[in-house]
Amino acid sequence: MGSSRLSFPFLYDPVTGSLWRDGKSVAAGPRPAALLGLLLEAEGRVVTKADLIDRAWTGLAVEEGNLTVQIAALRKLLGARPDGTEWIVTVPRVGYRLPRQEDGGPVASQPPSVAVLPFVNLGGDADQDYFADGVVAEIITALARFRSFSVVSRHSAFVYKGRSVDVREVARELGVRYVLEGSIRREGAQVRINVQLVDGVTAANLWADHFEDGISDVFAFQDHITERVASIVEPAIEIAEIQRSRRDRPNSPAVYDLYLRALAAIIDESIESNAAAYALLQEALAMEPENAMLLSHAAWVLEHRITMGWPRLGTDDKAECVSLARRGLQHSAGDPRVMAHCGMALLQTGKDYEGGMAVLEAAAAANPNDLLVAACSGIAALHCGDIEHALERMHRALKLGPRDPDARFSLTGIAMAEIFRGNYEEALSFASRSRALNAHFDPTYWMLIAAHAHLGNMEQARQFLRALEKMAPDVTLEGILAGQPAKNPQRFAPVLEGLARAGMRPRP
Repeated sequence: MGSSRLSFPFLYDPVTGSLWRDGKSVAAGPRPAALLGLLLEAEGRVVTKADLIDRAWTGLAVEEGNLTVQIAALRKLLGARPDGTEWIVTVPRVGYRLPRQEDGGPVASQPPSVAVLPFVNLGGDADQDYFADGVVAEIITALARFRSFSVVSRHSAFVYKGRSVDVREVARELGVRYVLEGSIRREGAQVRINVQLVDGVTAANLWADHFEDGISDVFAFQDHITERVASIVEPAIEIAEIQRSRRDRPNSPAVYDLYLRALAAIIDESIESNAAAYALLQEALAMEPENAMLLSHAAWVLEHRITMGWPRLGTDDKAECVSLARRGLQHSAGDPRVMAHCGMALLQTGKDYEGGMAVLEAAAAANPNDLLVAACSGIAALHCGDIEHALERMHRALKLGPRDPDARFSLTGIAMAEIFRGNYEEALSFASRSRALNAHFDPTYWMLIAAHAHLGNMEQARQFLRALEKMAPDVTLEGILAGQPAKNPQRFAPVLEGLARAGMRPRP
């Protein structure tokens, strides 16, 4: 994988540790081959000297000079790049890296990467360093659960501890696009943490926040900070990547950019944008037919369309949706976001309640800090499980990311649960918050219409019905019902009853 991405003239076999060029074997010792393998795996990011020594001399204590000798031998073996520079770049005081093609010219875009730098201990007490380092280590571990970006290892990031650095220099040395940095001050039982996510190229601040609390249990406090930071960083990077693709690489045919354009269209929540997203994902799948991220999002687009009761895109959208979901799971490698989308497709569209719930529960266990995963598992429980459990999941997702673009799912799901329980005023409150975030999400209007109708506010109910029919002219009770899971047919009945009272057409 690394060789093709780097336009590297050699082919490295990670299983046998062998090196090939032009179909012929290249004699390389085991240690140079091991070092090359690790540099390729890093995909342009810096690899620390400690990590390289650990790979080539596993379990042995050796001097750094041995690494220098082996790197020199590897450089001689590889020769020079087409521009005359060396393939292996020395990063002073840190380690080495094998530059990506994009370091020397244009290249197809790749998913982003992020480095979490050691937090600055503002308390001045060196004994408190362990606490700050522990918080950072937990954040790195939590972020590593997300598959939409890669995270630099703790070993590589911590070489910057105690150094005054420019984030652009750090990003360049580590080969990352984003840098998360922060400071921590602990005075007795009180702790204050400041965190910011920075664009490593422009040094622009993308997100910043602070957390302050009393501390009675070190591990509980670390868990709280970790889940808050992890749940916010992922959507912040996602939004930044979408904006960067629109600005720097408009209409790029690269697979990752096609995915980002599709994601932006999905978020728009319109019938036309949904179809455009599916077309973009199909274009990307033609290039990478086994890409689990693309497969799961294509399944999501069709599942969404079927759930809304929108016009079909193909001859059998339901069968294609389930097929995409199963292919996505086959190649998911345990990616929680992929599992969440595919699980919802199986449950909502395929009516495979046990299978879909099992996949969604596994996704929630794999990454409890992914807000979309939490929302999906909550909505699944709302339809096919325990309502109280569903509310617990969706409220937690909402608490972690109240301004996240995907919060519409949790807000609308909570509104639906409150309609199920007969709490129509509460339903209106959450549905109104969802509409404020995204005014094009059909189910939000279902809840507003139904709740107002149950309360006897018929003018407001019909007003929202007219707004819905303007967005989705073909909407009918029959179409909405066909897109809902039917494990418990009576559960969704209060929503349908409210829609019918407001005057929604029963069928085309």
